[in-house]
Amino acid sequence: MTQGSKKVFVKTYGCQMNAYDSERMRETLSPLGYGEAASPEDADLVILNTCHIREKAVEKVYSELGKIRRLKRARTASGQSMTIAVAGCVAQAEGEEIVRRAPTVDLVIGPQTYHRLPDLLSRHAATGAPVVETEFPAEEKFQGLEGRQKTARGVAAFVTVQEGCDKFCSFCVVPYTRGSEFSRPEEQIEREVRQLAASGVREVTLLGQNVNAYRGPAGLGLAGLLARLSRIEGIARLRYTTSHPRDMDAALIAAHGENPKLMPYLHLPVQSGSDRILKKMNRGHTVAEYLGLIARVRAARPDIAISGDFIVGFPGETEEDYRATLDIVRTVGYASAYSFKYSPRPGTPAAERSDQVSEETKTERLHALQALLLDQQRAFNRACVGRDLPVLIEKPGRRDGQVAGRSPYLQAVHLRAGPDLIGQVVTAQIMGVGSNSLSGHYGAQMADSGVPAT
Repeated sequence: MTQGSKKVFVKTYGCQMNAYDSERMRETLSPLGYGEAASPEDADLVILNTCHIREKAVEKVYSELGKIRRLKRARTASGQSMTIAVAGCVAQAEGEEIVRRAPTVDLVIGPQTYHRLPDLLSRHAATGAPVVETEFPAEEKFQGLEGRQKTARGVAAFVTVQEGCDKFCSFCVVPYTRGSEFSRPEEQIEREVRQLAASGVREVTLLGQNVNAYRGPAGLGLAGLLARLSRIEGIARLRYTTSHPRDMDAALIAAHGENPKLMPYLHLPVQSGSDRILKKMNRGHTVAEYLGLIARVRAARPDIAISGDFIVGFPGETEEDYRATLDIVRTVGYASAYSFKYSPRPGTPAAERSDQVSEETKTERLHALQALLLDQQRAFNRACVGRDLPVLIEKPGRRDGQVAGRSPYLQAVHLRAGPDLIGQVVTAQIMGVGSNSLSGHYGAQMADSGVPAT
């Protein structure tokens, strides 16, 4: 079979870890001759890499499978074949139920079985029967990553270093779909990052469900791993996400002030500003402890931007609890944040509670919270106007003669410049703020008029 003789289309839902896993699956399939399809209509193999976090995630997957079923029938009628696979957290949670509800599905594969994808495809081809593989023994996590040649699609890349969660927040399915916390060997991570640097990557974001719970086989923590990776030539920037307050140790806090390649941006979810709700969520920390962490991080790196996650309408949340969440937002001052209405996840303790909050109340609370968070984000962006910021240029902009990059605070920045700057970190004077980005001048253009943000 020659390279590219078959095509695979991967649709990715949810988090950056899923995006990373989708790339793993493409790389695993490449030696089998699978090239990348631009759409499911052109694909011999369609993979839905699913996420179980968002509201109605399962039903959205079944809706998508209904559309793909029609494509499969059309290809079969024309003498072609199509294999359909469901991967990711919904696959892990639903298992055999997916095949029962959607018989057109050929493979159901959990997050820890991607390295077995070629064998699972062969098993299906040999028998014609659906294959369901959702086991995740810890000893097999991250298999299939070692020894591969990692190439980049751009100047910024994601690298998974940790998977799973032992925290068991009462609203979350991750411990059930991703398994227990497990850290990837630091030598393997370093080899991958070196390969990425050699292919032109300048910025690496380390991923994990609880990334700051990282502990290498020799006991190396996330701060030590960041220090090790910062010595790799070509890597200019390092980031990590997503963190849990219980795993923000002193070494990691200090790293924000000591490691010059670690960007001044921290995503640290709190979920609620009420101690009563935090206890019901089984978060394992109090509001005071969270605020203490924020103070320590800001003492280590005064210019750091804080990002967070919030859930409104958790079962039993009163108006007083909700106001406490607004209070913590005002106290911290977030540069960006993600906020959601509580949505029950089958099998989680919170879903069984009888004191569910009405949809109307959740919607009202979410809108008010998001308005406050948006005001803070806009204020943070406006405060950048007039500053000189280092910007990593990532790609051409949407307009001719424009390039797009990222500030240290993860803001999109547009500059009037040529594509020869892609991959470079340049100093830009920020001159304007758009709805979703900043604009500025670079080099000799710093005295010109502003460039519109897009």
